[in-house]
Amino acid sequence: MGKTGRDWTQIYAIYGMDGWQTPVFLLIHAVVFTILSVLFLLYFNPICYFFEALLPGGAARFAAGFTGSVTALSAVCLFFAAGNIFYSSVSLHWEMAQRMVSVVNDWSTVKHALDVGCGRGILLNAVAMQLKKEGSSGRVVGLDRMKTTVSTLRTAGMEGVQEYVTCRDGDARTLPFADNYFDVVVSAGFLHTVGKEFGQRTAAAAAAERMRVLGEVVRVLKHGGVGVVWDLVHVPEYVTRLQELKMEDIGVSERVTAFMVSSHIVSFRKPSQHMVGINEVRLDWRCTNIC
Repeated sequence: MGKTGRDWTQIYAIYGMDGWQTPVFLLIHAVVFTILSVLFLLYFNPICYFFEALLPGGAARFAAGFTGSVTALSAVCLFFAAGNIFYSSVSLHWEMAQRMVSVVNDWSTVKHALDVGCGRGILLNAVAMQLKKEGSSGRVVGLDRMKTTVSTLRTAGMEGVQEYVTCRDGDARTLPFADNYFDVVVSAGFLHTVGKEFGQRTAAAAAAERMRVLGEVVRVLKHGGVGVVWDLVHVPEYVTRLQELKMEDIGVSERVTAFMVSSHIVSFRKPSQHMVGINEVRLDWRCTNIC
């Protein structure tokens, strides 16, 4: 990862953190396990006497030592998990947004961009800042289902790009935009959340919903437009689906650990139209038989 030009305090001051309850929950439990570990260390002999009432001979000391070690290791793991989730939500999210923006070669020609699942606007504003830097007259739309419009526009104002940003509430599975409208469509850490309402017992249904969103991204993207998605775990599914849709220049970044799992950036280009007959135009990704 390269330097982003900002430390985490600057990023957090503007964007805060979505889902802060999870790292706080982990941090509280890490503190509890740390206290238990210290108690095991300070009162090891009395704890051994307790275990001797349950286990014979040397097994009692082994059990007490093993329990204390597991408790200490659990505390370390919980601290690490809390730190990784916080880092992934703030600093890493910002870093990945900068990398995603760099995938597009020429922002000066971009007139319409879309951020699907924009949240508080880290990627959304990164796009807007790039449009501003390139002197583009383009605009970026942030779409989210969580009704974060007010907070997102506030962060755009803090970044000085409010004139480049608009926000809409909506469902990514049925994007409220016309076909072939956006020059660039981006999404960061969102697609894997789609379909979770179906629960673990219907993983196939959740996967189908994710593919539905990806299909919507392709639908609203202009011919020759660029799509860039950063997401967790399910990236191989996205690559397979994009290949089925005959997308071009599909690229996958190296693995980056985010939220304790693997993540990748996937980029692609929607094919341009081409003539297949007199007065007939079809898209590569929709054609099955070309005469």
